[in-house]
Amino acid sequence: MQIILVSRARKLPKTLDLADRRLRWKLFSALAVAVLGCVGLGVALALTLASPRDRALTEIHDLQQQIKQQNTQLGGVRQDAQRGLDALAVKLGQLQAQSTRLNALGERLVQVGKLDDGEFNFDQSPAIGGVEDVSGSAYALPPALDSSISQLASQLDTQQAQLSALQSLLLDARIESNLKPTGMPVPGYISSYFGVRADPFDGRSARHTGIDIATPLGTPVHAVAEGMVTYAGVRSGYGNVVEIDHGNGYMTRYAHNSALDVHPGQHVQVGDVISQAGSTGRSTGSHVHFEVWYDGRVVNPLAFVRNHR
Repeated sequence: MQIILVSRARKLPKTLDLADRRLRWKLFSALAVAVLGCVGLGVALALTLASPRDRALTEIHDLQQQIKQQNTQLGGVRQDAQRGLDALAVKLGQLQAQSTRLNALGERLVQVGKLDDGEFNFDQSPAIGGVEDVSGSAYALPPALDSSISQLASQLDTQQAQLSALQSLLLDARIESNLKPTGMPVPGYISSYFGVRADPFDGRSARHTGIDIATPLGTPVHAVAEGMVTYAGVRSGYGNVVEIDHGNGYMTRYAHNSALDVHPGQHVQVGDVISQAGSTGRSTGSHVHFEVWYDGRVVNPLAFVRNHR
């Protein structure tokens, strides 16, 4: 099929052959564009001619749908918040139980440390003060839970401060105790006491500057307090001797040893083995001659060996 187009301006007519596929596609595309244009024009005309009331109803419906979605999201947030509050309440109960245990521990430490009853009172809060910060918070817990958490936080702060002070006091007491000569350096019995006695070699009266503890040969001799070894060697009359400075005015001396296990400058702890008992120097048998010096003068060690740490 052919279409012949005749124009007055042209001398020759134009022929359109519908059997040509490319020509048919061009004509179909032009027709489709024309139809779509008409449809769009009709829709635009309909929206323009629609009443304001219909448009308002459509917007209200859209807003209602948005509100429903927001309510659904808000319900999820509330459930999450409730679960968080439940977990927080459980944690609060655990912290309160821990606080109770800390109170019991603190009271027990006060009793063990033999401190005054009123010095550390774990049932009352210590006196505190300061400028109050009145700035608000963007989020607030429920009043009851918020009050419980604040009270517990204050209680834990109080306990921490008291336990820290108690720890320092007990540590100071322990250090002081470790530096003070206490107990016997060897097992055995006291064969000679401090003071004036008859000399075992010539029978004349002589001042004995320590106590003699009879013990078998080779018995380990232990330091009766923490300190620094200032001398380990031979002294006239003492034989093999060890001297320890305890840094608080006290010095202890262990004499007549068969062997020495420490050297000058060595730091020793309470109970460390420093020598082996023997009978070197001016001695009649195996024993340990034990002296205690305080502020440069010799003192009776009997009260120290009878004491217990």
